[in-house]
Amino acid sequence: MTDTLSSAQPSADLPTATVHDAEQLESLSPITGDVVGRYPVADAEAVADAVARAREAADWWAALDFGRRKAVLDQWRGVLARRMAQLADVVHRETGKPHADAQLEIGLAVDHLAWAAGHAKKVLGPHRVSAGLLMANQAATVEYLPRGVIGVIGPWNYPVFTPMGSIAYALAAGNAVVFKPSELTPGVGQWLADSLAEVVPGGRPLLQCVHGRGEVGDALCRSGVDKLAFTGSTATGKKVMATCADTLTPVLIEAGGKDAMLVADDADVSAAADAAAWGAFSNAGQTCVGIERVYVHESIADEFVRELTSRTAGLSAAGDVGSAYGPMTLPGQVDVVRRHVTDAVERGGRAVVGGVEAVGEAYVQPTVLVDVPEDSSAVTEETFGPTVVVNRVASMDEAVSRANGTGYGLGGSVFSKAQGMTLARAMRSGMVAVNGVISFAGIPALPFGGVGSSGFGRIHGADGLREFASPKAIARQRVRPLMNLTSFGRTPAMDKNFAAVIAALHGRATQFRKR
Repeated sequence: MTDTLSSAQPSADLPTATVHDAEQLESLSPITGDVVGRYPVADAEAVADAVARAREAADWWAALDFGRRKAVLDQWRGVLARRMAQLADVVHRETGKPHADAQLEIGLAVDHLAWAAGHAKKVLGPHRVSAGLLMANQAATVEYLPRGVIGVIGPWNYPVFTPMGSIAYALAAGNAVVFKPSELTPGVGQWLADSLAEVVPGGRPLLQCVHGRGEVGDALCRSGVDKLAFTGSTATGKKVMATCADTLTPVLIEAGGKDAMLVADDADVSAAADAAAWGAFSNAGQTCVGIERVYVHESIADEFVRELTSRTAGLSAAGDVGSAYGPMTLPGQVDVVRRHVTDAVERGGRAVVGGVEAVGEAYVQPTVLVDVPEDSSAVTEETFGPTVVVNRVASMDEAVSRANGTGYGLGGSVFSKAQGMTLARAMRSGMVAVNGVISFAGIPALPFGGVGSSGFGRIHGADGLREFASPKAIARQRVRPLMNLTSFGRTPAMDKNFAAVIAALHGRATQFRKR
């Protein structure tokens, strides 16, 4: 095994899906527009071939015990950690994000891989459960078996961290994976597949890439995979669900977000402003759990806006090393950002930093909008750009109500010295960071996912491992029962005794109090 695997082009003898035509997918740098890689586009037949190969690999992989699977994944983890700079360069060239930010997401992905491999046996392995008094003659066992082949459709904004939340946990649960990376970041997906192939015995295709655009994702949904994990927009998530419904393929959907931060009157205002700036502007705001709305108590609103303005004023987007973040990776998203900022200003909001003029062709400079009407598109729709709306509220009850006043429910943040947990529980979302921002994503044991229009299902943690496994329940008779109730030889006396037992065990719970 070496640490010099080329990442610019796919290797012919490593796991790229076989293609049946000559069409090529070009990966472009959003900074320069240059071609940084070319990858063969998979047609429906190539996708089906990849799934068939994955099924053979899955049978071998599932037959290994947890320890042997962990050993392979630990080797892969070592490769990822040693070559982090190389992979970060691929991420930088395909997304435009700074190397340091690329390294951050890779490091977190490696940590998640370690957790998934290390905890799979404890979470998924056989364990006994109580059979209860009625079935006391039985021994009850639950275990979680691999599903087989998992299809993963990944995003471009965090092309390592986000899909690895499905890939690493699916592999740790004993499955093989067919991965369709975003057409904007095919090189990152291929790098991951190639690096795992180096450490898998016998060159078995545990992780394969199928490259292309929407039609390839559609083919993967129809390919007969045993589960499909999707990350992307809510609109596309609905199409994925509809397509998978034709074959009753179960899905895991991590869709969009419009995450809010609540800042109470007892908050550390400086820390809250610092967190809001990072949550709103890092990765050019292209973060599903980034902060797009802030509801701050009116008693500290002016101080908060001053602090946030101060931190934002020194940030800029450019293609050089010193910039805070890079360009918009998806060119069409620039128009969405421009529309939202324009609507906010025209509806009476104020841009205290940036504004409409901050939206360029490839780069969007940080923009802070205040006093924006709640029915503005800047508040109701996912912007996915480096902007944030700050609105003041008279109470934290109002803050919670406004935060929950959207169909989305992915993540959120709360800043308060005394009310943090109360406010966090009141937010309609799958995850909340208290006196922090996005911290839940970095904790491998915590499940990651949303509610409502943000999707369903979970990656990460024990819930993430179980998403990619099927529960198997086994009841084993230890001794003969005193009453064999599942037999045509049951007698009236047995029925009478059974009714008496039920009344004794549960009848008192429904008694009305005497007056």
